[in-house]
Amino acid sequence: MAVQISIDGYAACGKSTLARGLANKLGFVYIDSGAMYRGITYYFIQQNIPFDQAPPSELIQKIDISFVSKQGSHTPDQLLLNGVNVNNHLRSQAVNDKVSTIAAMPSVRKHLVKLQQQYGETNNVVMDGRDIGNVVFPDAVLKLFLTADIETRVKRRMLDLKGDSHLSYEEVKENLLHRDHIDSTREDSPLRQSPDAVLIDNTNLTIKEQLEMVYTLALLRLK
Repeated sequence: MAVQISIDGYAACGKSTLARGLANKLGFVYIDSGAMYRGITYYFIQQNIPFDQAPPSELIQKIDISFVSKQGSHTPDQLLLNGVNVNNHLRSQAVNDKVSTIAAMPSVRKHLVKLQQQYGETNNVVMDGRDIGNVVFPDAVLKLFLTADIETRVKRRMLDLKGDSHLSYEEVKENLLHRDHIDSTREDSPLRQSPDAVLIDNTNLTIKEQLEMVYTLALLRLK
């Protein structure tokens, strides 16, 4: 029977870094659910689809989202949007600005949650996102919820952007707080810590320290 580990939390808390590292150590498949929402956001931008109202579910169903692995990698980490690799576009500021709006659309969530659950039915997975422990995998063997102080998160996001954005520190901070608000108050599957999730404030943890701590937790749950 397939095993699932969920990692939820706020933007720029290092969820993807932790999930990828944990999956590698456990030999699990890593699935970045956030990349799926970013892929649909990028599709909206490319097709000039308005963000002020949800499109019909028929349109969303036609958007093909899938993952492939880099050569030599055992875990899928390249996102294909209608057959085209769009990884280089997923972290752009344009996508950052709109991804929470897309993620709040019920038709988008329904489509992607179904795809995410399909991955978890046939693979041992580590998946990160906003609603993984509460909605996608409520029976996950280990649930984590990551947080960090806002100043630390801003610094991390600016490093992620690597000069690809001309936004100031305050503008990045405003964007993260705005995303927090949308993610936490949306009607469909808001960002919430699952009652049985382990809360980790990684403000003062290194990537290595956090990974070793979580790896130990995972081994205990997998016994």
